[in-house]
Amino acid sequence: MQIPMPNKLNRPLPWILAIMTGGILLVGGLTYRIARTPVSESKLEKMTVIAERETLAVEIEASGVVEPIETVNISPKNPGRLVQLRVEQGMRVKQGDILALMEHTEIKAEGKYAEANYNQALAELDAAKVRIPSEIQQAQTRYIQTQTQLEQAKANLKRAIERIPRDIDQIKAQIVSAQSRLQLAASRVKRNEELLDEGAITQDRFDELLNNYNNAQASLIELQTRLEQANQTQNPEIDQLQQEVLQAQATVAEAQIQLEERKRTAQSEIARLESAAEAAKAQLEQVVIQFQDTAIRAPFDGIVTQEYANPGAFVTPTTSASTTASATSSSIIALARGLEVVAKVPEVDIALIKQGQPVMIEADAYPNEVFQGQVVLIAPEAVVEENVTSFEVTIGLRTGQDKLLSRMNVDVNFLGEEIKDALVVPTVAIVTKNGETGVMVADENEQPQFKPVTIGQVLDEKTQILSGLTPGERVFIDLPEDGQKKSLF
Repeated sequence: MQIPMPNKLNRPLPWILAIMTGGILLVGGLTYRIARTPVSESKLEKMTVIAERETLAVEIEASGVVEPIETVNISPKNPGRLVQLRVEQGMRVKQGDILALMEHTEIKAEGKYAEANYNQALAELDAAKVRIPSEIQQAQTRYIQTQTQLEQAKANLKRAIERIPRDIDQIKAQIVSAQSRLQLAASRVKRNEELLDEGAITQDRFDELLNNYNNAQASLIELQTRLEQANQTQNPEIDQLQQEVLQAQATVAEAQIQLEERKRTAQSEIARLESAAEAAKAQLEQVVIQFQDTAIRAPFDGIVTQEYANPGAFVTPTTSASTTASATSSSIIALARGLEVVAKVPEVDIALIKQGQPVMIEADAYPNEVFQGQVVLIAPEAVVEENVTSFEVTIGLRTGQDKLLSRMNVDVNFLGEEIKDALVVPTVAIVTKNGETGVMVADENEQPQFKPVTIGQVLDEKTQILSGLTPGERVFIDLPEDGQKKSLF
């Protein structure tokens, strides 16, 4: 009787495990043999290069755009209607050239009115400069006259005070003399009266003596009357003269006040008229400036890049403008001065860019020409676009101003200082293992082995090695097998 054998198809799992185990052992054995088998010398030379020292020319490539050094949209200072446009797009202009003319009829009329006001203010000022000194001189003369009158009144009072007592004393002396003459005449009349009775003298002689007596008596009476009058008029005359002195003093004070007041008001009046003249002048100058502003002039040498308004359009004072020449705009034209290149340099290369550094510039429009430039400005702040950080570097053009045009795309090459005696390897030889930078060198079995290094400048296909590698060492630029490469990383 035959014993039945178990069906292999009914139990496949042990067979599968056996096959997998055999495969793993086979691959492991082959891998071990490959790892332990030295790479042939010809194959090693193809997969490796020797680290050597050489001079590196530092060059940094970037893309850029040709832009104007300065660009402005020209508009009038005051709103108005554009009368004439003297330039066209693409025309070159000089600083101060008239680009356009604005309507100025009203401003011209205002200028005539302002000029008339200014001339009138000047005329009033000139007239006042002649009139006011004359008025001051008249006041000065009146003041001097009142002083003279005051001195005269004081002199009259002084003479009266000195004269009246002297006149009274004189009259008194005359009265004494008149009394003596009267007594003498009376005694003669008395003595001759007896002689007349006796007939010793004639009647005529007696009448003569009697007449002398009457005259002496009348003279005495007159002197006594004068004395009485002098005594009575002494005080009123002095009082009157004193009043005249006081009145003269008041007149002098009034004249002095009027003189000082005129001098003071003269200064303020001249100052007021001068201020009015200055205000009229300022108004005239303002209108003149407004008239001059109707001629729109170029602020600098440049080229007209856009036209925004046509003659007859109403234009307002603003610098905003559309980018299309046919669009409605409140500016007249756009003016650009000079050309420069603005390039965006990656953050990793910005440390190599220096002010004054020479730059080579290439444009697709001129494939057979290389233009020269120079770094003039490095932006202090980075620009981030699509998660890429870069710095804008402004390049001044040394050549190509007559060929390059605004908004052209160009390629720039920054020429740095040469690095002499630099140890370099191909950039493809640089690898990373566990976050550490290094290269693959051949071990004693001529198999790839990771070696950490410190890198310096990375210039396209070459990388500078600062430390970790010695000249003459071979570094892998390609690994023997992908499996080996994966096993190392």
